[in-house]
Amino acid sequence: MTKRLLQGATLVLGLVPTLTGLVGLMGLDDPLYAAANLPRDATLDSNLRFYGGVWLGLGLAVLWVVPRIERETALFRAVWLMIFIGGLGRLMSLVLVGPPLLPFIGFTALEVIGAPFFIWWQSKVARAALRDVA
Repeated sequence: MTKRLLQGATLVLGLVPTLTGLVGLMGLDDPLYAAANLPRDATLDSNLRFYGGVWLGLGLAVLWVVPRIERETALFRAVWLMIFIGGLGRLMSLVLVGPPLLPFIGFTALEVIGAPFFIWWQSKVARAALRDVA
């Protein structure tokens, strides 16, 4: 539960929205959506590209935090809160619409269970850094 482990896990997890956000900017041409044969709708394409950009921005924020992870508590928590809320949206979809592809069920678990865990872990690292300074 060290700072280095948290940085490594955060780096890996930050690459996921960064890379998938870049792909998401392809809108309906994103391979995930292209395979679903969705109708060519400008509003849907626009929304997918917007959310891809937001997801990319979130990933870049996560990567920015990594070097100073023990000091960026507010941003770290804000990012994980956004991920947690997104996970609640996925959970709602799972209940109301049905299960998505298997990887997305894993993402849901990471978002709903992992977010509180990562916030707790970062708070331990931040407290330890404060003790080391004092």
